Amino acid sequence: MATDRPKEKVCVVGAGMSGLAAARELRREGLEVTVMEQRGDVGGQWLYDPRTDADDPLGATAPVKVHGSVYASVRLISPRECMGLSNFQFVPRPGRDARRFPGHREVYWYLKDFCAAFGLEDAVRLNTRVVRVAMAPPREACSGDLKWLVRSVHVEPNGSEDGVAVEEVFDAVVVASGHYSQPRLPSIKGMESWRRRQLHTHSYREPEPFRGEVVVVVVVGCGASGLDIAMELCGVANEVYLAAKSVEDAARPPPAVSKMLANHADIRLHPPVDQLCDDGTTVAFADGSRAAADAVIYCTGYRYSFPFLDTGGIVAVDDGNRVGPLYEHTFPPALAPSLSFVGVPMWVFAPWFFEAQARWVALVLSGKAALLPEEEMLRALHEDYRAREIAGVPAYHAHAITAEVWEFVYWHSDLPRMEDWKVELFTTSILMNLREDRETFRDRDDDSESVREGLRR
Repeated sequence: MATDRPKEKVCVVGAGMSGLAAARELRREGLEVTVMEQRGDVGGQWLYDPRTDADDPLGATAPVKVHGSVYASVRLISPRECMGLSNFQFVPRPGRDARRFPGHREVYWYLKDFCAAFGLEDAVRLNTRVVRVAMAPPREACSGDLKWLVRSVHVEPNGSEDGVAVEEVFDAVVVASGHYSQPRLPSIKGMESWRRRQLHTHSYREPEPFRGEVVVVVVVGCGASGLDIAMELCGVANEVYLAAKSVEDAARPPPAVSKMLANHADIRLHPPVDQLCDDGTTVAFADGSRAAADAVIYCTGYRYSFPFLDTGGIVAVDDGNRVGPLYEHTFPPALAPSLSFVGVPMWVFAPWFFEAQARWVALVLSGKAALLPEEEMLRALHEDYRAREIAGVPAYHAHAITAEVWEFVYWHSDLPRMEDWKVELFTTSILMNLREDRETFRDRDDDSESVREGLRR
């Protein structure tokens, strides 16, 4: 239902994939948009940054100084046909990486092209770090509607702030700052005192620094980054010990891990790390085995972190890494619709799902769609929590998207459904090839002619 609401000023925090999608949808609905991006260009994590948090390679201190976490060899694990925003397919372009599963730089260029195609450049303030988002005092919200005070500072190319803060009042804020910057570290006895090199994936870029000086590396975690990094390091280190998530996973590894082990004799699978020993060099595993190691790399994922957000505890990240409360992973009921989040969900078609979230937010802020009353949103939210608990879903998968959420966002965003052929292609890549053969499926299934044909449909 359309209303005569005045044009609202909306601040979007972050100019990555989800932030740019949000900016386009908000502008489509006639809202005045300002995107604040702390780095010198758009792209978010897809803007490769060779710098690392060298003074804290574990990235344990929040917030991290270097936002980027992408390592040099990163390639897509889903085909490019499934990675485009609506009305702007991710087509191969002359002189660029035309592979079906391109590297990170190709995704960055796609986002640059998207920004230019929809005239978003003038909405983006680069080198602008948001340091505080808080509810504006009552005198600023004279109309009675909740407004937001956003404080930002200019960031120099070296990452330092100039110290001059700018404060502005907005009608709404969309948080689209991503969730692949703040490392999530395991709790392993001896980490604090172990003398040799320790780092998180966040501070890993390429294998060359390990050449010649590192003999044995322990890689903690068998997820996507753990397997990538283990394969890279086996070319420069003498031995790589890959620590599984559980004793069971070590005893019965999935097909992709088994195939990798068969192809690389210098990678050995072990149970989880039990402790880093007092001698400062030895790593002890859960089965009692030990190894003298030169480095430990934690490929253990990331925590949601919004250090700039001050809601007086209304929205927080709990110990289980759940952001909440968020109705359908998007709106905090007590602060909706003036505060929303785009890009929190995991295990989704990205960027399609983030675009659908952004579309829903834009429709609500423009008055074309309405949210449920606060108490009903909270009731639905707690029902979701309870259902996940009964199903045994771990807390750190609180934002893994279910089929019900897919349908909900489809219905509320008014975007066309993902074409069946894209769903099939995505499913084949993620659920079959990735699990069966992580090393070669991207190149084996790379058919440039099929890519072009699919994107012409």
